[in-house]
Amino acid sequence: MIDRLASNNSSMARAMRVEHDCIGTLDVPDDVYWGIHTQRAIGNFTVSGIADSTHPQLIRAYATVKRACAEANAELGLIDRAKARAIIAACLEIESGALADQFPVDVLQGGAGTSTNMNMNEVIANRALEIAGHRRGDYAFIHPNDDVNHSQSTNDTYPAACKLALIDAIGPLAEQTRALGRAFHDLADRHADDVTIGRTQLQDAVPMTYGQEFHAFASFMKADCMALEHVVPQLMSLNLGATAIGTGICADLRFRKAATEHLARISGLPVTAAPDPVAAMTDMSAYIAVSQTVKNLAIHLKKAADDLRLLNSGPHDGFNDLNVPARQAGSSIMPGKVNPVIPECVDQCCFMVFGMDTTVTWAASEGQLQLNAFDPVMIHALLDGIDLMTRALAMFRERCVEGITVNVEVGRRYAQYSPSIAATLNDEIGYEHAVDIAKEASVTGRSVRDIAGERTDLPASELDALLDPITLARRLGQTCREHRDA
Repeated sequence: MIDRLASNNSSMARAMRVEHDCIGTLDVPDDVYWGIHTQRAIGNFTVSGIADSTHPQLIRAYATVKRACAEANAELGLIDRAKARAIIAACLEIESGALADQFPVDVLQGGAGTSTNMNMNEVIANRALEIAGHRRGDYAFIHPNDDVNHSQSTNDTYPAACKLALIDAIGPLAEQTRALGRAFHDLADRHADDVTIGRTQLQDAVPMTYGQEFHAFASFMKADCMALEHVVPQLMSLNLGATAIGTGICADLRFRKAATEHLARISGLPVTAAPDPVAAMTDMSAYIAVSQTVKNLAIHLKKAADDLRLLNSGPHDGFNDLNVPARQAGSSIMPGKVNPVIPECVDQCCFMVFGMDTTVTWAASEGQLQLNAFDPVMIHALLDGIDLMTRALAMFRERCVEGITVNVEVGRRYAQYSPSIAATLNDEIGYEHAVDIAKEASVTGRSVRDIAGERTDLPASELDALLDPITLARRLGQTCREHRDA
């Protein structure tokens, strides 16, 4: 009871300011920079418990968009230059990471991002007021809508901020993708001449080198990195100045060009104005492209993790081709058991990204009439998925791939005694004869080389060239090196 009374007294003692909107008035804590629109959103959206501030890329990008708009408004004489300077100064602070705790709206919000836009407008306005020597809430001097949001709408600024945030997030993802690709390349180089058996449908196939196996993973990463670079330009078509549903209502006709040019200069990105403002309001192609690109990376990453789990299986009763680094005890009851926990964690990250893509697909398909109202869940899912993939790639490389050791003798034995190696005799003795040799090798456990020496007239030197796994490894390893930097 005493604790409750103390809490109530503390709450009552907190200074408040009264703000109003089209619904009525509301008390807003006087020590925050947000205003009534944000305060209502805090009370309305209570589902995920995840605030917009968990996506710093989005907060920074939105402040950058607002700064570009303020500069354009000042240049065109649409707002007072003194106000613009204060607004720009506030934006710069937010872009640098200040006031991050002033963006508390839930990421899952109705209104197509209006709450986030108004949260940004209010924080910028109130911080600009302080900079200009006024108190928070003194909107007669700098107003969240009339000044900070001048010539703008949520419809055009929110997607612009989302796209800039995605570009910001894709950079580290591409960097980690390249780094993992290099790690696989290095592993491939170290084992370019070490032979093992390839497998299809989890059954023995034909010999290959470990270098080729690892190089395939590196090639996946290279292709994914190129795909990430390719998707970035699709995020640079913006709709600033299109305002409500793309009509440009309440915006000066010169603003669209001016705001886009200022944003290009500030961001250093070659952003352009969308050619059809109305179509751009409901075109989710850029989000879909990002989602599919990240999903494809996750598929490749999952394949690498899954293959390493299989090749690591055993060690006594599995493939035992290689060893992933031992990171922790694998069982609470079985002494000495060590599990491939890092690849398992990577798999779970990939599952989350597959869910991200499903979310984006559904949300992107819900753009009824002149607006898609579900940008908030798309940008949350995408930024979450990209950040998760970025961390998963780094973890996989640092705690698994870079510490892999290969059991060279195990691989050589698999290659030497696999009946499938008889396939290299097809051109010399025919498929049917090769099948008979493979069958005998499978039944007796002898090598194809030994049996072929007894059942064919081929010279020993020719059989060695065709069937000796070490000779074969050198030839295949050379092929791997030739493609190393292709």
